[in-house]
Amino acid sequence: MLLRIVSILFPLFALTALGYLVGRRQRPDLSHANKLNMDVFVPALVFAALANKSFHVADFVPLLGATLFLVGGCGLAGWALARGLGVAPRTLVPPLMFNNCGNLGLPLAVLAFGDQALAPAVAMFMVSNLLHFSFGAWLLDHSISVAGVWKVPSVLATLAGIAVGLLGIEVWAPAMTAIRMLGDISIPLMLFALGVRLTESRIGELRLGLIGAAARPLIGMALALLAMQLIPLSKSEQALLLVFGALPPAVLNYIFAERYHQEPEKVASIVLLGNVAALLFLPVALAIGL
Repeated sequence: MLLRIVSILFPLFALTALGYLVGRRQRPDLSHANKLNMDVFVPALVFAALANKSFHVADFVPLLGATLFLVGGCGLAGWALARGLGVAPRTLVPPLMFNNCGNLGLPLAVLAFGDQALAPAVAMFMVSNLLHFSFGAWLLDHSISVAGVWKVPSVLATLAGIAVGLLGIEVWAPAMTAIRMLGDISIPLMLFALGVRLTESRIGELRLGLIGAAARPLIGMALALLAMQLIPLSKSEQALLLVFGALPPAVLNYIFAERYHQEPEKVASIVLLGNVAALLFLPVALAIGL
């Protein structure tokens, strides 16, 4: 079991560590690559996973409900923890609510549970992504238009993929191959860019960083276990949900905090230490879920 967990996690952290080392030595500007990833490669991955004859969105309604329960529950727990610590809820809630289900979650799901786990993992990613670009952005700036979330390419790819699947439209095989090839670029680029991005983070407050780093996976796994008791899920979906709950805070939380001037140093501490703590919490989640 230990060797299997190491074999699953090693490629993820190896690519992230490589990105960190390159980021420390060369300081590459990945802003254009990251934009291409979010605007082209990730949407291609999402569309290819959903525009599939074997994908039926109705089959994943319980899993989507459990994901929504988990994300919302983490937000409420983050608000209560922030009030107890005397921290601004806008600083602590997003890192606890929105996890790294893109950079780490998608490749981890495939490596741990096989290619068949990609479609449900993408569906879970889209629940979190949709909430992050709508409620998460609104939480940091109440003047923002939530309707803008429908302009996000990955959201449009989700709607297009689901529509193609529901209507039974068969995409020309060579075109689908090209789309899958674009999607295949996204995961290694996500991991490499995550490592580079972590070189830009700084520990602004160690105490809050450690609390957030531990609270994010502990609360997530606890809510995942609760959701399993309340919502009927298959064994594979339960394992996916548990791993989803254990994921560290998304790097996007730091980008949003910096953009909206919401104590980015504190958020950076939570994100940086949270992703380091994933070395401890993800093996625990995999040991339980496998």
